[in-house]
Amino acid sequence: MEAPDDKRRALALVAKRVAACRDCDLCKGRTNAVPGEGNADAEIMFIGEGPGFYEDQQGRPFVGASGKFLDDLVGSIGYDRRKVFIANVVKCRPPQNRDPQPDEIEACGKYLQEQIEIIDPKVIVTLGRHSMQRYFPGEAISRVHGQPRRKDDRIVVPMYHPAAALHQGSLRKVIEADFAKLPDFLSRALGGGVTKTAPDAPIPAHLRADTPQPQPVEAAAGPTKLESQQMRLL
Repeated sequence: MEAPDDKRRALALVAKRVAACRDCDLCKGRTNAVPGEGNADAEIMFIGEGPGFYEDQQGRPFVGASGKFLDDLVGSIGYDRRKVFIANVVKCRPPQNRDPQPDEIEACGKYLQEQIEIIDPKVIVTLGRHSMQRYFPGEAISRVHGQPRRKDDRIVVPMYHPAAALHQGSLRKVIEADFAKLPDFLSRALGGGVTKTAPDAPIPAHLRADTPQPQPVEAAAGPTKLESQQMRLL
């Protein structure tokens, strides 16, 4: 197991490369790259969509209005930014906070993958539609939010982006309820068990380590207006 100091140094090297990256056109409009921040030895890692205005100005993820809500959500399960790691699928702000494009996500993918390998979190929480697609291709977030699936040796939980609650207030309680499940998922991940919905319940097929995962849907339904909005940081 890599020592925390070694992990911090490795993450700092990734951040340095991100700051100098010119692999896609997003670099042309950035004030600051936003590699991510948090605990190099985090048990939980949150992956959002992309930096917004305030993130671009400060070089830090989730510092706007949706970031404040994320802080509250993380605090509700007994954690804070010092204990988790927060990143995005793209490291520079898309113009006018538009959706990140596939080539931009691909260009940043190597940095995110390195961060995941360095930190080695037990639970990954995807926030929003584009980060969800990394692990749940072809799925709709309205169908799978809050439902954990085992991916290799960790548990991945898709959730709505915190900004979704700012666009549609009724989703606030949905997001809060999904977050409330995280301590149980983490407890079971740390214990080496498979997450179940209730004690002695049969293991759902999608959580069995030996169950083939669904392949991408070739013609998935397009995103709803809400799903298109939810990843835009304020």
